[in-house]
Amino acid sequence: MYALITALVLFLGFAFFATQKQTVKTSQKKVPTVGILQLMTHPALDQIHHGFVAGLKEYGYIPGKNIKIDFENAQNDQSNLKTMSTKFANEKVDLMAGIATPAAQALANAADKKTPVILAGITDPKGGNLVKSDQHPGGNITGTSGESPLKKQLKLIREVMPQLKTIGIIYTSSDHGGSYNAKKFAKICHQEGIKYKLYTIASTNDMQQVAEQMVTKVDAVYAPQDNGVASAMKTLVNVANQERVPVFPSADTMVKDGGLASYAISQYDLGKVAGEMAAQVLRGRKTANFPVAYITKGKYVINTKEEKLLGIKLPAKVVKAAETKGEIFK
Repeated sequence: MYALITALVLFLGFAFFATQKQTVKTSQKKVPTVGILQLMTHPALDQIHHGFVAGLKEYGYIPGKNIKIDFENAQNDQSNLKTMSTKFANEKVDLMAGIATPAAQALANAADKKTPVILAGITDPKGGNLVKSDQHPGGNITGTSGESPLKKQLKLIREVMPQLKTIGIIYTSSDHGGSYNAKKFAKICHQEGIKYKLYTIASTNDMQQVAEQMVTKVDAVYAPQDNGVASAMKTLVNVANQERVPVFPSADTMVKDGGLASYAISQYDLGKVAGEMAAQVLRGRKTANFPVAYITKGKYVINTKEEKLLGIKLPAKVVKAAETKGEIFK
C-alpha cells in the first residue's frame, strides 16, 4: 500500500515538473521581429505599409501578439535611412522590409547577407542592384515589384485625349524607380509616335516652378510612380488645373490627390503580397530562389471632380470599368 502511494506521489511530481518545464519552454518561445523601413510619408507608400501588415496577418502573424514590428520612417532623409537600417542590423531583427527603392537599398547595405530583406513595391529590383534576377534573386533579398502597366496607361491617355500631340513626363532625378518609369514611358511614347518632353525635379521644392514651365508646353502630364512626384502631387495638380492640363498619374492614390484617371495597380496589394512573402520566409522559405512577385492586373481609377473642372468627358467604357471593378473619386 505504502509502495503504491509512494509511486503515485512520484508520478504526480514528475508530471507537475514536466508541465512546468513545458510552460516555461512555451513562454520563452521567440517572438520574431520585423523591421519595416519606409522612405517617406505619402499615400502610396502608406498603402504599401498597411498592405504589408495585412499580408503578415493572413499567415497568422498578429502584431503585438506573436510578432513584433519595428517601424521606421526616414522622411526622405538619406542619413536617416542609414541610421535606421543600421539600427535594425544591430538589433538583429529576424527580417527587414523596405518600402521604396532607397529604403530597400539601405537595408541591403546594412544586412549581413543572411538576414532576409523583403522588397515592398520596388520598381526595378535588378536595376537597383538588389537581386541578380527576378526569377532567381540569388541572395537574402526578394519581394514585390511595383512596375506600372505603362502601355495600358498610355492607351488610356490616348482614349481620353485622341487629339493629344505632346505629353509632359515629370520625375525626380534622384529617384531610381521614378527615372526608370519615366524613361520607359518616354520610349513607349516614341514607339507610338507621340511627342513628349521630359522634366525633372531635384526635390519636392522644385515642383511649383518646373510644373509652371511644363504646363504651358504640353497637352497633358504623365506622373510616373515616383516618390517625389507623389509627395508633390497636389502642387502639380494645382498648377496644371490653372492651364486646364490634365494629369494622368500611375498610382490610384495619386488619382485621389487630383489626377484625372489611371489604369493602376493597387499599392495596398503590392504591400500585401510582400507581407505574405515575408511570412513564408519567417517560416523557413529561402529568399535565394523565391521569385520576385509582380502585380500585373490593374484597375481603372477616375476622379470625376477633375473631369468636371477640366471639362473633359471620360470615355463611357472607362467610367463603367471604374464603376464595376475600379474606383471613383468624387
